[in-house]
Amino acid sequence: MIESGETPATTGWRHWAGFLVSGGAAFATDVTISKLLHDWVGWSWPVSRFLAISLAMVVGWLAHRRLTFGVSARPTVAEFARYAGMAWVAAALNYVVFLALLWLLPWIEPALAIAISSGVAMAASYIGMRLAVFRR
Repeated sequence: MIESGETPATTGWRHWAGFLVSGGAAFATDVTISKLLHDWVGWSWPVSRFLAISLAMVVGWLAHRRLTFGVSARPTVAEFARYAGMAWVAAALNYVVFLALLWLLPWIEPALAIAISSGVAMAASYIGMRLAVFRR
């Protein structure tokens, strides 16, 4: 059932497919940049991950606004500021879980730790996008 203010673009299979594709693009950006900065540039995982999250955030915003929430209006600074605020909260959660996994499970593959921490942050970011950033 569609609630007040929702459209078919924000519900149903297209919405969730857009969410998965957008999140996948952000995740791929995060993992790829993290690995490149760590393995090729030689930076530590915490520094590499911080920069990768920043770039993945921009990729996620642009993809989610179009694919997940069907926003056709031009991007605005205010919208990006709302998204960035929400995304940094989710990213902080993601980052803390990632570091905790590396500390508690020193044998864990960092890419797996990224996947787990990203899954935890995914729920928080969806709620923030749905209720605040792309609310109609």
